[in-house]
Amino acid sequence: MEAINEVLSGIFMPVLLMGAGILFAVRLRFFYLLHPVRFFRTLAQAHKGGGVSPFRALSQALAGTLGVGNMAGVATAIVAGGPGAIFWMWISALCAMSVKYAEVRMAVEHRRTGPQGYYGGAMYYIRDIFGKKLPRVGAVAGGGFAVLCIANSLMTGNIVQMYAAASVFPWLSPLVLGGVIGALAFVIACGGAGRVSEVTMGLIPFLSGVYILISAAIILRNGDRLPAVLQEIVAGGLSLRAAVGGTAGFAVNRAIRFGVTRGIFSNEAGCGTSPTAHAAANTKSAHHQGCFGIFEVFADTIVLCSMTAFVILLSDGTKLGMDGIPLTIYAYTSLAGRGAGIFIGISVILFAFATVICQTQYGTVAIGYFTKKKGPQRVYLVLSTLCTVFGTVIAEGVMWQAADLIISLMTALNVLCLFWCVKREGILQVPSGARRNKRSIKKDP
Repeated sequence: MEAINEVLSGIFMPVLLMGAGILFAVRLRFFYLLHPVRFFRTLAQAHKGGGVSPFRALSQALAGTLGVGNMAGVATAIVAGGPGAIFWMWISALCAMSVKYAEVRMAVEHRRTGPQGYYGGAMYYIRDIFGKKLPRVGAVAGGGFAVLCIANSLMTGNIVQMYAAASVFPWLSPLVLGGVIGALAFVIACGGAGRVSEVTMGLIPFLSGVYILISAAIILRNGDRLPAVLQEIVAGGLSLRAAVGGTAGFAVNRAIRFGVTRGIFSNEAGCGTSPTAHAAANTKSAHHQGCFGIFEVFADTIVLCSMTAFVILLSDGTKLGMDGIPLTIYAYTSLAGRGAGIFIGISVILFAFATVICQTQYGTVAIGYFTKKKGPQRVYLVLSTLCTVFGTVIAEGVMWQAADLIISLMTALNVLCLFWCVKREGILQVPSGARRNKRSIKKDP
């Protein structure tokens, strides 16, 4: 797995994700950057009324990304790739915004209607994209992505989350914690997408708000040291010495690899999982919900991941050989007191819980892609509960390698299918009103 990840994450994935991001952003004429007022107005006017609101769908999507990715993922990226990994997190996030827009928009355009409302995801639009001209390829690609989505929900969305949660408080039995969260997640997941979105809507905005306030207070208190931290991030990510090779070149290669892969792990842009949540939204148009996808990447990586990175780099935790959640908790404790560290620890557990139930819902939708029978879904829910317990005691190295491999494969398949869709169907036309120059502007359906 490590050898495969060296190729996928070190060379292929950065080129693919950034290339797709630049291409899609050009086709969209960077409307979300050049017209921020209209962009946020679109967010405010997205709800069609009734059903799952776009903001509720966003909260569920954020539940699948926030927390462990922002805390353990950022810490691991810094330890493995150096401060420069954060620079590449920013670059990949800026490129991934347009990719997230594309996959969310495609999920809404190709979603289905069921007894409980809308449902859909990447596996459905992948099958539809190829099904028009290459039906056999569409069936294989859609089914393959659904299998990867199930595997990802068990590994990245479950085992990785529980490993991080179990490392918060040494005095808390990992197996007991895994059993309690697994049982609660099982009950909530059995209630369907509606119950999952209700729980995430109650948890995510509150936890994110308090986390931002604590992080902002620490950064402002140490504002005089922030320029040095920023210089360290930029110099570690891109420098003339790094470009000419040697040890510095190797360091930058690792910074790019871990910055991009942990960025994907954090905001899920391109890997095709969060469109499952966005597809359920009762939104005015696919364009409106696609804008929520852009905001999801911004809130997750540009805001929360950056705050976590600044706090970690302002502390001396990286010099003590720490990694993952312990490093993050140490950084907040050393800079804001024991109370802040305890809150971060509790937040990790609650974020992990929210991610588990959200990713379990994604896995259930992927199971439904193959069959609507209740038996396979129940077997999957039992397996997910067992993974919740198993995740508290798994070996860390195997866990991260498996998670990176699954995410890289999902992202490669999903983004390549989006490339095909752009070429064949001409999607991502400029939304109506996104520019004042109305020549050659096609209205959004």
